[in-house]
Amino acid sequence: MTALFHDIIFGPVRSRRLGLSLGVNLLPTESKLCSFDCIYCECGWNAEHPGLRQFNARDDVRKQLEATLRRMVADATPPDVITFAGNGEPTLHPEFEAVIGDTIALRDALCPAAKVSVLSNATQIHRDDVRRALLRVDNNILKLDSAFDETVRRMNNPQSAEYSVHRIVEQMKRFEGRMILQTMFLRGTCNGMPVDNTTEEEIAAWLRIVAAIRPRQVMVYSLDRDTPCKTLEKVPREELQAIATRVEALGIPCSAV
Repeated sequence: MTALFHDIIFGPVRSRRLGLSLGVNLLPTESKLCSFDCIYCECGWNAEHPGLRQFNARDDVRKQLEATLRRMVADATPPDVITFAGNGEPTLHPEFEAVIGDTIALRDALCPAAKVSVLSNATQIHRDDVRRALLRVDNNILKLDSAFDETVRRMNNPQSAEYSVHRIVEQMKRFEGRMILQTMFLRGTCNGMPVDNTTEEEIAAWLRIVAAIRPRQVMVYSLDRDTPCKTLEKVPREELQAIATRVEALGIPCSAV
């Protein structure tokens, strides 16, 4: 069953990709706010959560994060990473850049070994303030699930009619490698339509984009949590590893989890 995060600070949880991760949710705690409506989102469909669309206040985020970090450090269990995720797209927050600045300052003061990560769908990276903020974090993790607009529309349901893979890729190139590319691989059907980004056509086109972006790392993964669309299939680890091997042949580290 899909579920929302009902707190500003959540976890820590053991992340498959990042270690002991303390989550930060900048989005509403009782509804979802996202520029995508992914068929695999653990928070469910956007339409299922029509409640108050209010971002969490910067000051509330800072105070709650500070209190939690102080408690974890006192207990000798500091997080490996502070991860911005939650009920939607974190970079939509109007004070995202300032929140990242607050977080880095707290991290430096209280648990300097921890990394700051942002999980983003990349829809806001055209904004200068978002780009500046993402260049400051340790792990700037940007999603791209396919090289083809049609597949992205089936998998991710971008809420803007203007979305285009080409534009996103051009913006990703501007990071000059200072980013991690994350891709969800799956297949099956949704609303009676086939969806599969694991075909040779899909993977070959995606690899060309990876080569063009040259991220410092790639993360490939498949389904691990409940999804709003119940007719999706998890891709076996062996297939993910085969994809990762092809990425590594480009000279780019790749993890398959």
